[in-house]
Amino acid sequence: MLFKLIYKEIVHRKLNAILSLFAVTIAVAFFVSFFTANEASKRETIRLTRDMGFNLRIVPGETDMNKFWTEGYSDLTMPEDYINRFWEFKDFSFAHLTATLHKKIVWNNKEVVLTGIAPEIEPSGKKKTAMIFSIEPATVYVGYELAKDLQIRQEDSINIFNRYFKVDKTLSETGSIDDIRIYGALSEFQDLIGFKGEINEIMALNCLCVSPDENDPLETLREQLDKVLPEAKVIMNTTIANARERQRHMIEEYFAVITIFVIIVIVIWIGVLAMMNARERQQEIGILRAIGHSGRKIAGLFIGKALIIGIVSAVLGYVIGTILALKFGPGIFKITAGSIKPIYSILIWSIIAAPVFSAIAAFLPTMVAILKDPAITLRKE
Repeated sequence: MLFKLIYKEIVHRKLNAILSLFAVTIAVAFFVSFFTANEASKRETIRLTRDMGFNLRIVPGETDMNKFWTEGYSDLTMPEDYINRFWEFKDFSFAHLTATLHKKIVWNNKEVVLTGIAPEIEPSGKKKTAMIFSIEPATVYVGYELAKDLQIRQEDSINIFNRYFKVDKTLSETGSIDDIRIYGALSEFQDLIGFKGEINEIMALNCLCVSPDENDPLETLREQLDKVLPEAKVIMNTTIANARERQRHMIEEYFAVITIFVIIVIVIWIGVLAMMNARERQQEIGILRAIGHSGRKIAGLFIGKALIIGIVSAVLGYVIGTILALKFGPGIFKITAGSIKPIYSILIWSIIAAPVFSAIAAFLPTMVAILKDPAITLRKE
């Protein structure tokens, strides 16, 4: 019986029903597209901040830090297989580990830094996109200044200590010591400079995400390193680390504020529509009360209408919001465009939340209308 009355109510008050449906649909669509975009934004932020570069350097524990900062690398070495110790630990706060060997030499009357790079490893065992290039055997990458000053071109062959390497790539300008580096495969450069099986640095990425009021992440990282590699010390580039965390927190706070604002606006919108509907129909409500219909039944009519509108709006809003996210998301988040996909769990939450919000918004004006004395209402009319 109640469902029949609700149906008649919706048919009789088409404009109000359409406006309410429109309001909730827009709310759900905005939230769905916003949430989907937020997930893409998080992935994009992670990728962009990750591309700032490695922010951790693990070097031999006895390294003279004055020489380290003067030369740009440790003059001590450690066994290459030290990096394999990280495989044994779970939930570790180091990611994208890369073993490297650096050595400054004079080559073609210029000071250059030879840097041997090993393939990255992930302690977690998860396959992730590499942060640094992978160099094929018998090939090298040449820094910007060296390539410019010595007229080195891609596909050229260069001689380093009587060993020939093909120039696979000349690198873009970085404005750092990397512009005078020659990068090669770790094993080949170890043989070239007589440090077989040795490295002097492990580059890594800090994957600790902490808020400013929590423990210093560097202390946590050092405690973890002591368990894995007590023979080494870890140095953090705090500028990169702090920039990464500030960017992530800013994005999270931005979306939280916008979401709250949208919810408040939509609740007010639905509430105003419900209040207008209730005020316009005070005489009808008064007559229904006068002929014996209970306040509970009348409330059920209006709340039921809000619930049905909420359910229909949830489905429509999810479809519209997902279409908008899939259409415009890839143009905004170009790096992670391929990972923007429908989030089906939001549909379930939308079907739960939209009717609840609709009912809450309609509850107060409905109660105000039905609690009025029908005799007073009808006498005014």
